[in-house]
Amino acid sequence: MTQPAAGDFSFKAEVRQLLDILVHSLYTNREIFLRELVSNASDALDKLRFEQSKGAEIADPDLELAISIEADKDKKILTIADTGLGMTHDEIVANIGTIAHSGTADFVKAAAQGTEKKSLENFIGRFGVGFYSVFMVAKEVELVTRSYKPGEQAWRWTSDGLGTYRIEPVEGEVKRGTTITVHLKDDVDKYADVHTLRDIIRRHSNFVTFPILVAGERANTVQALWREPKFEVKPEQYAEFYKFLTHDIDDPLDTLHTSVDAPVQFSALLFVPQKNYDVPGMGLERKGLDLYVRRVLIQKDNKDILPEYLSFLRGVVDSEDLPLNISRETLQENVLLRKISQTLVKQVYSELERLANDKDKYAEFWREHGKLFKFGYGDYLQRDKYAELVRFNSSASEDADGLVSLAEYAGRMREGQKEIYYASGPSREALQLNPHLELFRRKGLEVLYLYEPVDEFAMDALGKYKDHDLKAAEHADPAVIEALPDVEQAEKPETPAISDEEVAAFPDLLKRMKEILGERVTEVRESKRLKDSPACLVTPGEHMTASMQKIMRAMAKDTSIPQKIMEVNRDHPLTRNLLAVLRTDPQDNYLALATEQLYEAALLQEGYLTDPHALVGRIQDHLTRASGWYRDRLKK
Repeated sequence: MTQPAAGDFSFKAEVRQLLDILVHSLYTNREIFLRELVSNASDALDKLRFEQSKGAEIADPDLELAISIEADKDKKILTIADTGLGMTHDEIVANIGTIAHSGTADFVKAAAQGTEKKSLENFIGRFGVGFYSVFMVAKEVELVTRSYKPGEQAWRWTSDGLGTYRIEPVEGEVKRGTTITVHLKDDVDKYADVHTLRDIIRRHSNFVTFPILVAGERANTVQALWREPKFEVKPEQYAEFYKFLTHDIDDPLDTLHTSVDAPVQFSALLFVPQKNYDVPGMGLERKGLDLYVRRVLIQKDNKDILPEYLSFLRGVVDSEDLPLNISRETLQENVLLRKISQTLVKQVYSELERLANDKDKYAEFWREHGKLFKFGYGDYLQRDKYAELVRFNSSASEDADGLVSLAEYAGRMREGQKEIYYASGPSREALQLNPHLELFRRKGLEVLYLYEPVDEFAMDALGKYKDHDLKAAEHADPAVIEALPDVEQAEKPETPAISDEEVAAFPDLLKRMKEILGERVTEVRESKRLKDSPACLVTPGEHMTASMQKIMRAMAKDTSIPQKIMEVNRDHPLTRNLLAVLRTDPQDNYLALATEQLYEAALLQEGYLTDPHALVGRIQDHLTRASGWYRDRLKK
């Protein structure tokens, strides 16, 4: 049998280019070399365990499967050792002596085209040259390895990364596995500091299966709970892991632990925090999930796994199918990651459906995270599930904290009611005074209250809930609602029946009001919806609610007041008084004053009145006159 060759060898030309880039690199993220070496060690241990499971004969069978890291800061030496598969001479040549990876040339080309200003982390992962990242910190590397196969020779591989390497046999006793001794460059002696090494391990390799001992002390101390059967994990373990991951002082509100085998294999452990700490307007970057490949951290805060409206979730995803050396650029285009995302979103919805069965707990979730979740209205694949999970305040709620689902609303609709009604406003108090809702209160029809701009976008996107159209109250057909019977209400003073003379004069009053308001309104007409209020403004057509119109105009930076239809309640006492004034003198100035007041009061309720000075002045004038009349009445 021919003895394997020993001696000095030269790297291929493209490999020398690669090493030149790495040897002379000045990148700030050079610490990733340790992640790469630990990942290689873990992979070697995994492969050895597989051989053991097959019943293969193993050298040094009593050796613990582990990774050990030692450092000598004075000598600037770092040593990483594993008790894994080890390598034969031919395997050294195939895996280290030459770089047969097809991406090496691409790496060199990319680096030569100006990527030196970017992080090498992406390129090292992308082109599969992880072992050689050690030359970012090393002036010389010595690797001693012995294969797991009994009777194999141990070998030493050494290189300074400048174009050549040496392979030679090692005499004496060498245990199974691989030991890499790194002689550090002068400017990176921090990598011989055990505290720095532990910190790097905890950030990048904390959940590697095998023990990682730094100066004899285990550095990866937190268990990768997502890899454990969930029926074996206790709630306090989840809470401990959540706090480790997020630095939150509270326990999570809810936990989702799942393992999926198809269409792609992955495990995930997600948490719903009790509090939403992302304060709006603070400019904080949204969080993502930590992405692992076989327990090795590939990307922290990956924002592509879950859509933004689910970014309140914290946790980890660990895939068996993604390549360990995948880069961030490649991740964004990776088909497997998209499949993970699609599957995980479905899992999240299922968990939220389960959580919704506990009404109090779901209300707790909604108060903290509902505002963000509502932005999921654009996820059409989940539209039906989204519709079941979204919540709103309602006229049927006791207060502004009450929450109603579309299912609950539909379940208590009045007989003959076909549509689900909603109205937008700044607060519950404002909506309870909204003149558009008077008819709904009289008929006992529930109205969902929308307080946030996103609510209207959600309603528009949903369009329907099962067989019921979602309808803005201001666009509802008054005739359809009027056909429903009134609910029992406390008796109110009856307004005297309108006279024939008043009926005949009413069109003239509407005409006079239109003359006074001019182009500010498109029309002044009789209202079929008002009972208690004298007047209101209506948006022409049904294409957009007043609230949505305000949102769109604000986005366009349009501060003008849009043309509206003014509706007047013919039976209101104020209207009756104006009719009397009109019949006496159609040009009486009081008609103009009252019409302006009604219009601006309606604008105020709609949120369009930016300058209330004229309105306030008229109110004060009215109070002055009314107080005088009241004073004179008291004297009688």
